[in-house]
Amino acid sequence: MNVTQGTKLTEDDKSLFKGKNFAFIATLMKDGSPQITPTWVDVEGDSILINTAEGRVKEKNVKRDKRVAVSIVDSANPYNMVTVRGKVTEQVTKGADAHIDKMSKKYLGMDKYPYRTPTEKRVILKIHADKVFHMTP
Repeated sequence: MNVTQGTKLTEDDKSLFKGKNFAFIATLMKDGSPQITPTWVDVEGDSILINTAEGRVKEKNVKRDKRVAVSIVDSANPYNMVTVRGKVTEQVTKGADAHIDKMSKKYLGMDKYPYRTPTEKRVILKIHADKVFHMTP
């Protein structure tokens, strides 16, 4: 096993976020207990992107406490994995609808996100990595 650690995402780290791999985002509840959600994920520059809807638990949690952890595993090789500790630096609504359609294409092969509800407002959580751990076989 090869292990690398750092404070920013490398191109090898980013390749896992660009691939069709599920990530898990951990946030902190009001009482300090952890909450974790499997999610689609993307990367743009040095930011990890999680698309969610306003009012969901993870979105409410990061409004209050911006600290998060993200874990991702290569779907083709689970021994290739990255974990990140960082913080949500932005919550962006502009472009979030188009971004969830992009994620739908990546993960489902569908041009439009099929689970949208009429009242939801999409938001992109932009995450900055403070600590990165990457293990490869």
